[in-house]
Amino acid sequence: MYKHIIKFGASVLLLISSVGAHSEAVEVNTMDPYDMVETVANNTFDRFHHDIDIIKSNPDHLKVIVSDELMPYIDYKYASYKVMGSYLKKTTKDQRERFVTAFQGYLISTYAQAFTEYTDQKVRFAPPSDFTHEKMVNVNVQIIEPGRPPIKLQFRVRRLKDDSWKAFDLVAEGVSLLASKSSEISNLIRQKGIDSVILDLEERTKGHIIRDPKGKKV
Repeated sequence: MYKHIIKFGASVLLLISSVGAHSEAVEVNTMDPYDMVETVANNTFDRFHHDIDIIKSNPDHLKVIVSDELMPYIDYKYASYKVMGSYLKKTTKDQRERFVTAFQGYLISTYAQAFTEYTDQKVRFAPPSDFTHEKMVNVNVQIIEPGRPPIKLQFRVRRLKDDSWKAFDLVAEGVSLLASKSSEISNLIRQKGIDSVILDLEERTKGHIIRDPKGKKV
């Protein structure tokens, strides 16, 4: 379930950006969560098309794009701690740092792989709401495809201490990526221990990006 959600989320970022793609990267306004999500998506899509020849010869370049364009705006440390759940307090500082790094790498690899699978549906943003006094907001999106009911998504974004914002979760049709992964990771930590889970995430991160063998999407 988690892989499906995160794969869909990365595809959605590309779909969103395709609505208003532009030729040059636009500075990201991290003080506005709604503007941030849309701008990051646009910049990512622009980079994707600009580097398409590199991607065709070396699909692993998608990891570079994710690292450059997406990860600065994802609160992967917060997400990592949430994923560890009650086991967080049982870990050492070194284990926590290694887990955060491993989870970050895993997210980069997973999103990069997902970028090979987007299609051309239409995307509709809900109007932004006043976030002046909010600590967390949901950026609501609908994926529109002829002949099918709209797919409802929420990008969850949190306010940091300096009043900037970062995304930390994706909710697809009511299913939270963070909650799904938290359940999976908690079970693995209980069964195998935190060090084994860290090694497992690190191994997954080393995997190469595989393009669609039919060549339809990248």
